[in-house]
Amino acid sequence: MSESRSTEALKLALAWLFVLIPAAWGVAQVIVKSAALFAR
Repeated sequence: MSESRSTEALKLALAWLFVLIPAAWGVAQVIVKSAALFAR
């Protein structure tokens, strides 16, 4: 029982990683672009 629960938690963590990493990447690109615009 606890094993299946930990596997579910692992799957959930992996899913969050796959969602958050591209999202964070997009946010970082937007920040860099806006920073470049403000630098001019």
